[in-house]
Amino acid sequence: MAVKKFVLPEIAESVHEAEIGRWLVKEGDYVKKEQVLVEVLTDKVNTELPSPYEGYVRKILVREGDVVTVGTPLVIITDTPDEPLDEEGGAVGSAAVEEKVVEREESVEAVEAAEGGGNGRPLAAPAVRKLARQLGIDLSKVKGTGPGGRIRKVDVLAYAQRAEEEKPVEAPAEPAVEKPSPAEKVEVVRREDLEEIVPIRGIRRKIAEHLRLSKDRAVHTLHVDEIDMTEVVSLRKKLKPYAEEMGVKLTYLPIIMKALVPALKKHPFLNAVVDDEQGVIVLKKYYNFGVAVDTPDGLIVPVIKNVDRKSIIEIARELADISQRAREGKLELEELQDATFSITNIGSIGGVIAYPVIDYPRVAILGTHRIKKMPVVDDNDEIVIRHMMYVSLTFDHRVLDGAEAARFTRDLAYILEHPEVFILESL
Repeated sequence: MAVKKFVLPEIAESVHEAEIGRWLVKEGDYVKKEQVLVEVLTDKVNTELPSPYEGYVRKILVREGDVVTVGTPLVIITDTPDEPLDEEGGAVGSAAVEEKVVEREESVEAVEAAEGGGNGRPLAAPAVRKLARQLGIDLSKVKGTGPGGRIRKVDVLAYAQRAEEEKPVEAPAEPAVEKPSPAEKVEVVRREDLEEIVPIRGIRRKIAEHLRLSKDRAVHTLHVDEIDMTEVVSLRKKLKPYAEEMGVKLTYLPIIMKALVPALKKHPFLNAVVDDEQGVIVLKKYYNFGVAVDTPDGLIVPVIKNVDRKSIIEIARELADISQRAREGKLELEELQDATFSITNIGSIGGVIAYPVIDYPRVAILGTHRIKKMPVVDDNDEIVIRHMMYVSLTFDHRVLDGAEAARFTRDLAYILEHPEVFILESL
């Protein structure tokens, strides 16, 4: 009997681990070659893994919700349905042959890491090892909470926090304010008959980890402004019939995205990322905008690239396509990478003001809100009805001061209040 173990392949160069989302087969099923076995989640992308073999699913080795590293065995497939396997999944009997398959993309190091390694090193993904080095933490002292004792980022951060809290406090030269004691463990009152348990899994877990990192690293500060969108409303009304002839539904967001380009060119520190490892700010000379999309699985931020080189119609068409595929879980990994600035459009749902969380390592995110008719006093001291919109700019105060944020939103307001400015620039 041939026994084959299918391992987690290297899905992309920068991906070292994946979460098991949903098994599409069960033990005992007969599968054909290239039949999809399992859905996995990597960096907010759902990826289907096909079987490289034909045969019977004898043993599923990882559970839904488990996070595993590249090279970890996922499932055992054999060419017979009922011959016994030993505890490690091998065939029983002297004539049995076990074939462990390592995908060609994998390195020996990846397989060793997945199995605990041959050098006694703690089990941890490369990104976790990098974080530990940055914090000066010995991984051998960290207890892993992942499958098989794997050390996760949250374990390293928790260890660092405990180490900081346990440091002896030197007596101050002068009286100091009493330091509050560490928070006690929170006891959750349970009423199981009136509750439903929802595991934090999949995209929701990825979102939680990313937002926690953003809050830990960036110094979040909010600036709110209002923009007179009357001219943009009029412009969109005129352009909608032409867009529909080209098969495009024109919304306000592509127009706002196009207006952002000249504003960001004037304020380059907003079109940037922070490299905390190197201690530098990286100013981007290209304009890739991450746009938050509400999906059934959680918030996804696909990236519209080279916005400065595209027309409003091109942006609208690409935005509709990438948003739809985000909701269907069909995005490619590269479509979520290399954003230079972020936008979240809350106005389509409602509300007045929001405080968006920065998509770290980017330094700013713009929230656009509902466009409403409001009474406004014009330059002639007359009350007129205008289409007004609030914008919320969350920025990293380590990189930007409040005055610069205010100047940026004022320049963006001027461009949107005079849309001929960026239309002329685009010609």
